Amino acid sequence: MLLRLLRTHLRPYAGFLSMVVVLQLIGTIASLYLPSLNADIIDEGVAKGDTGYIMRTGGWMLAVSLVQIICTVTAVYYGAKTAALFGRDVRAAVFHRVGEFSAREVNQFGAPTLISRSTNDVTQIQMLVVTTCTMLVAAPITMVGGIFMAVREDVGLSWLVAVAVPLLAASIGLIASRMVPQFRRMQVNIDGVNRVLREQITGIRVVRAFVREPHETQRFGEANANLTDTAVRAGRLMALVFPVVMLILNVSSIAVLWFGASRVENGTMQVGALTAFLSYLIQILFSVMMATFVMIMVPRASVCADRISEVLGTESSVRPPTNPVSTFTGRGDLVFEHAEFQYPGAAEPVLRDVSFAASPGQTTAIIGSTGAGKTTLISLVPRLFDATGGLVLVNGVDVREIEPDALWERIGLVPQRPYLFSGTVASNLRYGNPDAGDDELWEALEIAQGKDFVAAMPDGLDSPIAQGGTNVSGGQRQRLAIARALVRKPEIYLFDDSFSALDLATDARLRAALAPITADACVVIVAQRVSTIVDADQIVVLEDGAVVGKGTHDELLDTCPTYVEIVESQRSAEEAA
Repeated sequence: MLLRLLRTHLRPYAGFLSMVVVLQLIGTIASLYLPSLNADIIDEGVAKGDTGYIMRTGGWMLAVSLVQIICTVTAVYYGAKTAALFGRDVRAAVFHRVGEFSAREVNQFGAPTLISRSTNDVTQIQMLVVTTCTMLVAAPITMVGGIFMAVREDVGLSWLVAVAVPLLAASIGLIASRMVPQFRRMQVNIDGVNRVLREQITGIRVVRAFVREPHETQRFGEANANLTDTAVRAGRLMALVFPVVMLILNVSSIAVLWFGASRVENGTMQVGALTAFLSYLIQILFSVMMATFVMIMVPRASVCADRISEVLGTESSVRPPTNPVSTFTGRGDLVFEHAEFQYPGAAEPVLRDVSFAASPGQTTAIIGSTGAGKTTLISLVPRLFDATGGLVLVNGVDVREIEPDALWERIGLVPQRPYLFSGTVASNLRYGNPDAGDDELWEALEIAQGKDFVAAMPDGLDSPIAQGGTNVSGGQRQRLAIARALVRKPEIYLFDDSFSALDLATDARLRAALAPITADACVVIVAQRVSTIVDADQIVVLEDGAVVGKGTHDELLDTCPTYVEIVESQRSAEEAA
């Protein structure tokens, strides 16, 4: 998965990668040439007292060092740029794929893990790319070139290279192999911390209302402790790497000086060659260390790549039509023909054989007990879910065959949980119509009974809205969400229990103001209160996902026991109040 992800998203930057490889090659060759020049200065210049030779060779060393610096800096720049562009592309790919998901896939993964995969996981792979460009490319070149140059300096000491390199690689490889499961657990624990933290921030009012701060503190402490323990175990293994490297490096250096000194004394090796051999051995071991350092990052990046690929490889259950219909006649005709919906693996369908028609100029209400499938039914229209049986038709065309943008342009949805985005009142209302002017926004607010409280805000339409609309009340959120749908001026209005947080007087004023605006549109209202839908042209009663009654208020009182039970229960509650 990691290689596939890298190959797919690094292909556009092959030119940058080629430049990095070439620059690293030149810089590495230059670095390998420096110990040889230094040996020549010691053996030819210092030993013979030839100042001119020392100056000439020293000048060459400065020139070679300058080339090495320029090549290394440029290679690191392009490597970092490539990694940043790679991270940008992967994040964009994950974001767009999640944007294509239906509610089913979003619920399947969960918001916390989708956030982690889009941020932390991508960052881990991006770090692997940048370290690969700056270290892993140079490491094999340095290793091979260093071995060649070391053997060229003195064949008699080359056995030290043959012992030190495999010993270092095996030691770090053993440590890295034990780090793989720790990194895998770490990513899961990061998801756990994100999940608990997100729940606590989102539900802070509930936590405080039920005085559950100690319990939530304990939950977060457990999730945090699990992550900490895993990170500490992985950190301890990583902490072993540097001491092991330094131990083998220092022991190898001592061995070179020990065995090399006797060769210098015997006259079979010069002092400059000994220093050059020691430099090459250090370069070789450091190249092994750099390579293994990158390889240590591979297991964690591989886990992250698997998680990202899982998101990118998941197809939405709501698929775009093969031959999309973008133009059709009619204005807001909505028909359900034997519609059915069943979640994967569920024993029973949520909706069964639902059939009714909602026409323009009419208000169709859907009522039923909790869990009857009202919200799921509404969600089939904008294709938040796709019906698993039957048909949902808009203007006589199956919604699954309509161009998605053309479908959504005709729908104004006010969800059961009205969500507001961080920004201003105006920016939230313009989600319905980005080109709407201030006059249109005020008109929509007036109809939604939100003009007064927005006008009372310090900056009016430019007043800030916090993420989720947490700085306004539940009723104000609902009215802003209704105004957002009104700004769109769609053919079909879907109100999913959108009046539940309003008092009866505000509810009545809002419905009265809506009537002339939605006179030519199809209006579907999901409601719990009978008073909200008593004047509807058609009321559909759902029970256990099936239609058990259909008609006006008066007709249902005579023909539908379930509706009578709902009316009586609310009437009893009002009398008791």
